[in-house]
Amino acid sequence: MSFWTTSEGKSAATEATGKFEASSSYELIPDGTTAMAIITKPSIEQFQGDEYINVEWTIVKPDAFKNRKIFQKVRVWDNNPKKADKAKAMLANIDKNAGGKLAKLDKDPTNETLQVLTGKIMLIKILIWSIDDKTGNYIGAVSPRTTEEPAPAPAPKVVAAPVDDVFDDSDVPF
Repeated sequence: MSFWTTSEGKSAATEATGKFEASSSYELIPDGTTAMAIITKPSIEQFQGDEYINVEWTIVKPDAFKNRKIFQKVRVWDNNPKKADKAKAMLANIDKNAGGKLAKLDKDPTNETLQVLTGKIMLIKILIWSIDDKTGNYIGAVSPRTTEEPAPAPAPKVVAAPVDDVFDDSDVPF
């Protein structure tokens, strides 16, 4: 079997037209959802000259989102000191929930040292980002794992229609 043979026995190379669009069949996880998640792959990444820590989270609970992945960019080396400070605070709290081994090293994380985070479970708060016409999920908060079930997303607020203060009893049929 060739490398290009798909699981359906077709040849991806032969059927290639030069156009491909990956479909995103997943609905966004609702804004404000709290989930129990495990860190599956922390690593240092670079994109367009930006260096950051990429944390891959895999949701464990609730079951409705089980095995979904969310990627978190922790920009601890951002050129903006305020953004870098916020990212360091996020990483420090992730590390604290994972046992605090990174902070004890008291040096810049490396791909090797980040592995102490792998397999650690904690609660994450999932939010929605929107840029231009694209949207996605991101991690807005982390907290220690508890025995409680993750909270579902808050119900949308319903705003009641204004009520007319004037009551006209001529509309009453009796």
